[in-house]
Amino acid sequence: MSELTHLDEHGKAQMVDVSEKAETVRVATASGKVLLAPETVQLLRDNAVPKGDVIAVARVAGIMAAKKTSELIPLCHPLPITKATVDFEITETGVEIAATVKVTGKTGVEMEALTAVSVSALTIYDMVKAVDKAAVITDIRLEAKSGGKSGDFKRE
Repeated sequence: MSELTHLDEHGKAQMVDVSEKAETVRVATASGKVLLAPETVQLLRDNAVPKGDVIAVARVAGIMAAKKTSELIPLCHPLPITKATVDFEITETGVEIAATVKVTGKTGVEMEALTAVSVSALTIYDMVKAVDKAAVITDIRLEAKSGGKSGDFKRE
């Protein structure tokens, strides 16, 4: 296990100094799910949720969230994101979400991808809660990352 770089020599939280790191292309993909009642899934398929186009709003919310990650997660660096995509698949049990974020920079975009998925899921919940208060947000996780000193990761 590697050393915890978000702590100084006295154990206090700190933002990691990345000034000496090389800029590289970094990409991260995260995923998550929103579990829904069958009736809610049908409303989504029919684009008949009373609050409007759930998927379109959740996509924009996820992209916006990726760009604002450093404002939400205290020790994250603000990053000049070069690409952010959020994709959705409506399944029999709900919605599967996948977000991919890309940057050319000194630190990775794992948190940005995870934040995009999280806020997309929260947006789906917000838009369907009037018809499905039992909706469940679950399985938010990093799927893959590339670039940087620590190398590549791909969930098996």
